[in-house]
Amino acid sequence: MDPSTVRFGRAAQDYATHRQGFPHGFFDRLSGWGIGRPGQRLLDLATGTGTIARGFAMKGCTVTGLDHDGPMLKAAEELARDEGLSISWIESKAEQIPLADASFEVITAGQCWHWFDKSQVASECMRLLVPGGRLVIGHFDWIPLDGNVAWRTERLIEAHNPSWKLGGGNGIHATELADLGNAGFLDLETFSFDVVAEYTHEAWRGRIRASAGVGGSLSKEKVAIFDRHLAALLAEIFPEEPLSVLHRVFAVIGQKPIQHLD
Repeated sequence: MDPSTVRFGRAAQDYATHRQGFPHGFFDRLSGWGIGRPGQRLLDLATGTGTIARGFAMKGCTVTGLDHDGPMLKAAEELARDEGLSISWIESKAEQIPLADASFEVITAGQCWHWFDKSQVASECMRLLVPGGRLVIGHFDWIPLDGNVAWRTERLIEAHNPSWKLGGGNGIHATELADLGNAGFLDLETFSFDVVAEYTHEAWRGRIRASAGVGGSLSKEKVAIFDRHLAALLAEIFPEEPLSVLHRVFAVIGQKPIQHLD
């Protein structure tokens, strides 16, 4: 799927309402690296509706959320305002960020790294971090196993949108270690853990409408057709509510060198 054809802003309302943010365990584990301390300057790339940005703002970080999609940023601002959080927002692509060198102690990129020009964004992160600062790439992926609701949903997305090629993953994104290593980040570490997220039928349909293969790339009419087919599939094969959907959290953490290495 061509990233230039995906516009998550077309599904901003579903994204804000139905896409569950990273679980508490994600933030808890990052605290072991000193990430999330009160007052820490943190930039969240491709923030979307600000799930990571808001999570760290709740911990007292000084957070900036960046996204190139105006409708998504508007939804993020509204959610943050409703939660009484103070976050700065910038509308910009992650490949060329209009901010000064060494502006942040932490940069996060959740559910978005695969959409970037990776080498260019990694270089920008290196520029924007203070020496010793950390870059965190995070994922929160549903896990398709034979016959489960995620597997059947992926087959339906593929039937409606053959250009969507993001299915069949296992939630582990090992190539990102090379992305960070090639950019000069050191002390690379990873973690992963599984969680079960619960969705009503309505919420799962909204979650899928807010995905790249559906609301992010199909026309409004085609989204409506897909949604009716998904509703029928759930009613027939998975009538129980709530649905228990297996997810995997995965993160790669890299550190900017404290001293320049010749």
